[in-house]
Amino acid sequence: MKHEIHCKWLDTVAFQAEDDSGHKIIIEAGRKFGGKNRGFLPKPLLLVSLAGCMGIDVICLLDKMEITLTDFNIRAIGEMNDAQPRYYHKIHLVYEFEGEELPIDQVEKAVYLSKEKYCNVSALLSKGADITHEIKIMESKSSTE
Repeated sequence: MKHEIHCKWLDTVAFQAEDDSGHKIIIEAGRKFGGKNRGFLPKPLLLVSLAGCMGIDVICLLDKMEITLTDFNIRAIGEMNDAQPRYYHKIHLVYEFEGEELPIDQVEKAVYLSKEKYCNVSALLSKGADITHEIKIMESKSSTE
């Protein structure tokens, strides 16, 4: 398998990236480097890729386990090292699941399988970062009314 993206320079320190399916995103340096706050900074975009990859895996695994969610969010907190080149040496993922009587053991299994077996982004980033996670389960809002 191969992916190809094209990054077109827009102006100053901004690029528009397009994948081979035609999806587009703007990537830009921060304001102190001349950015105009029009798009993602490159490093946080890595966190987006990680959360998206893990989220897709977890949703697919829970679907196979016939577990229904009413809501699901992932927050990714990346901690950078101090020296150049700067990179995330710690990444903490917070999984927030909502549903009725969600089986914690199966939810934990889905998160574990994503991190350890299926998520290629996690496999890549874990070479340089300690990736940890926590799971929060909330009852559905409809069941608490």
